[in-house]
Amino acid sequence: QALAQKYHAVVTNPPYMGGSGMSAKLSDFVKSNYPDSKSDLFAVCIERGNQMVIRNGINCMVTMQSWMFLSSFEKMRVKTLQTKTITNLMHMENMVMGIAFGTAVTVFRNNAIKGYKGTYNQIKLQDIENDAPKQFPIQENRFAQVSTDNFSKIPGAPVAYWASDTARAAYQFPNMDQIAQPRHGLATSDNDRFLKLWHEVDAGKASLVQRCDTTKKWFPMSKGGDFRRWYGNLDWVINYENDGKELKDYAISIYRCSSRTIQNTQFYFKIGLTWSALTSGGFSVRLQEEGALFGSGGYCAFAENDILYYILALLNSKVTGAFINYVSPTLNYEVGHIKTIPVVINNEMHETVNALVTTNITLSRQDWDSFETSWDFKEHPLIRWSRCLGDATSIGATIQYYYGRRMPVSCPLELCYLLWQGECNKRFEELKSNEEELNRIFIDIYGLQDELTPDVDDKDVTVRKAALSRDIRSLISYAVGCMVGRYSIYKKGLMFAGGDWSEEPFLQAPWDDAGMQYVQAEGNMTPMMDLNPQKVVMPDEDGILPITDDEYFYDDIVTLFVNWVRIVYGEATLEENLKFISDALGGKGSPREVIRNYFLNDFYKDHLKVYQKRPIYWLFDSGKKNGFKALIYMHRYQPDTIARVRTDYVHEMQSRYRTAIADVEQRLNDASTSERVKLTKRLNALQAQADELRQYEEKIHHLADQMIAIDLDDGVKVNYAKFADVLATIK
Repeated sequence: QALAQKYHAVVTNPPYMGGSGMSAKLSDFVKSNYPDSKSDLFAVCIERGNQMVIRNGINCMVTMQSWMFLSSFEKMRVKTLQTKTITNLMHMENMVMGIAFGTAVTVFRNNAIKGYKGTYNQIKLQDIENDAPKQFPIQENRFAQVSTDNFSKIPGAPVAYWASDTARAAYQFPNMDQIAQPRHGLATSDNDRFLKLWHEVDAGKASLVQRCDTTKKWFPMSKGGDFRRWYGNLDWVINYENDGKELKDYAISIYRCSSRTIQNTQFYFKIGLTWSALTSGGFSVRLQEEGALFGSGGYCAFAENDILYYILALLNSKVTGAFINYVSPTLNYEVGHIKTIPVVINNEMHETVNALVTTNITLSRQDWDSFETSWDFKEHPLIRWSRCLGDATSIGATIQYYYGRRMPVSCPLELCYLLWQGECNKRFEELKSNEEELNRIFIDIYGLQDELTPDVDDKDVTVRKAALSRDIRSLISYAVGCMVGRYSIYKKGLMFAGGDWSEEPFLQAPWDDAGMQYVQAEGNMTPMMDLNPQKVVMPDEDGILPITDDEYFYDDIVTLFVNWVRIVYGEATLEENLKFISDALGGKGSPREVIRNYFLNDFYKDHLKVYQKRPIYWLFDSGKKNGFKALIYMHRYQPDTIARVRTDYVHEMQSRYRTAIADVEQRLNDASTSERVKLTKRLNALQAQADELRQYEEKIHHLADQMIAIDLDDGVKVNYAKFADVLATIK
């Protein structure tokens, strides 16, 4: 009876409940009676509250902000704005009410008063964290007195109270959907089955470097990713063999047709622009080259080639950021949001924009390809710089070029890092300057000089600056790749990533054609690498790299790494280079001790982070006592690999422990009191490691006898799980 009456005022904070949380009875009721607000119970309550008040009565609701913007509430929003008047709205950002989403206090008058200007104000978290009283409205926050009539001028009628007359006027121009085609991509219905990170699969079966090779099984897949502009986030591949037959058959088995989830196939493999549907940063768009597909996490827009770069520049500008905020103030960027962006084509600036975008793509690509998680990665930048150095005069000139001044040089590796640092800084500053120029161009085109500035924060420039610890760790990772045959310091790009293993490619001429320029000892160019055939860095014979707390094996990973540094950077500066590496890693002890501790304790953690918990180097690990550890390269795995780990390394390690324990026990007989304390501690540690290894040998014995095969097409998750008892846990 109470709810059926008419009231002068209704004031409440109604319950929030999405459709998925409703009972069947409640869901049926709201769908039947409140079809425009059925997406959430709070929106239903807004409608119900408006029904409960008399004409000119007041309905005041504290709700989620989503009704103001989302397309799922568009019908309700349009109807409300046409029949009611918003007199006041207090818009609160995340956590103002102690909850992790934006909220709004809205006062609706039950009458449409044409031209009435309501008062709108935004409250930020910082406004309530300061105990000092503040005068409202807070000047730096959004504040407006605007008529609800203005909201209908923006597609979808979002309650974008801060939009200026100039911004609203831009909507008279064609929207993005009329100029380009923003589109949803495909959904696999089983990502674990059809999607892999590109480094998991056999590279020979993937259409990566040679695009649009229809004979392949795996193809690039745009799937969103981190905040990044212009180029990058190229991590995923999809099984689209035979025009996606397996994928389509699977969709048909579930939905009886494939088109429900595999959409817009006419755009597959075409050049386009892709963005992340959900991101922790702002809106960012990247070039998608020919030969790729796009999915639900990475939507795409397609346009004619002559305006594609212009559209890319517009989408990455602050102008687009402002327009998107009108329809999606959250970090969720749907195809529908992008379709609403007004597009003003300025022919006079077209050529300038294209030139800046071309440069930006090149800069972003150079950055992306400098790290081994890119399929176009050729060589580590600290290797590249080691080969480009000349005599002291040219070194000084090079540093002066990058830094504007000469700098002291203590060793080649440090110099290589300084040059890499300068390269990164120049790339960063050039990209930032270009982005600010593009912002300036589009702000002028749209007449938004009074609202937007062209400045770009350093945190929003999406190429990386040099970082000593990260870059030295990546150099170590590259060295491990050389040790197992993934890379070679004498040839660029991937050497082996699946197929039939052979050492033959590593025994051929040290340099390929692309690298010959670096070994011409002409003029001032003196190659830093030692090209003595006896010192060529060959991959480890069995691809098994033991990691122990002492140098127990001839192919001990630290021994191999030190030799790698010696060959790459020279004997004369070996100790200086090892110290530079160890200082970058941090830790106590001699350089070799720091490096060994890094391999024992942190290398695999870094590898899991870089490779997104889909490691290509697998760590055999006996446990916390470090009784035995060894790396293998997944792409070189054979059914007898486990048996070789057991017989050639685990058994040998057990023998070494027995010898070491016997030696310490013998020394204890003649030791002084102080020596006995140290020796006893060492004996206890050895015995604990030996006991751990004995238990580990039983586990690995069981697996070795099974001669388990793996299929790279299954990816890391499936294959790694087969050996979970003897491999390090992926965390």
